[in-house]
Amino acid sequence: MDGPGRDPSTFPPYLYEAYRATTRRAPKQPLIPLPHTLSEITGPGPALSGALHQTVQGAASAEDSDLTTNMGTGTEAMGERIIVTGRVLDEGGTPLPNTLIEIWQANAAGRYRHRVDQHHAPLDPNFLGYGRCLTNKDGVYRLITIRPGAYPWQNHPNAWRPAHIHFSLFGSSWVSRLVTQMYFPGDPLQPLDPIFNSVPAAARARLIAQYAHDVTQDGYALGFRFDIVLHGPNATPFEPYETAQRATR
Repeated sequence: MDGPGRDPSTFPPYLYEAYRATTRRAPKQPLIPLPHTLSEITGPGPALSGALHQTVQGAASAEDSDLTTNMGTGTEAMGERIIVTGRVLDEGGTPLPNTLIEIWQANAAGRYRHRVDQHHAPLDPNFLGYGRCLTNKDGVYRLITIRPGAYPWQNHPNAWRPAHIHFSLFGSSWVSRLVTQMYFPGDPLQPLDPIFNSVPAAARARLIAQYAHDVTQDGYALGFRFDIVLHGPNATPFEPYETAQRATR
């Protein structure tokens, strides 16, 4: 059921029974490749030029990259402030500039600002839970946010998701997209989480950010480094059940 080009030693299968959502979402028949239209093979990424590229660059402002203040209330979000940075690389280690990165996450109490989330935890009126930025000429991105809390979910009895941040990267076309999750080192919930464990064991470490003291700012925020590789044997794994809905980048 895996599509062409998906290394089973890196990427999670479409169907992973311990992750109950995949039993409903995984394709039941072999995938059928469809030819892409012109609008699908052009989009926000490093291969763009001209007016469309300028539009994408203008879509991510400096304010968008700071999730502690981008709610626009004038009051900072509650929680442990962190800095997340890293590089976006191709399979040869070449940095990819002007890559659009979007993140979304739960707040410090483990709740998303979404009507479907009914977790019995407080919403932070000063935390939007969404941000974005572009990589610079060296393929580096930098985001300021709040360390997210763990939260319960309905996959199995007493199920809790470890702290994580969702990442979405757009490549050189609309169908060239990577959606993944970044986890934190030393989280005791990771061995119990079927989403994390649907990723082959050899590739799981690629989803865990590393504490970076050189990124940490004195008296302000802890720093974490999370590099993202888009192709090749060291590729960052996809987010499990969404793999059926996007191109294998």
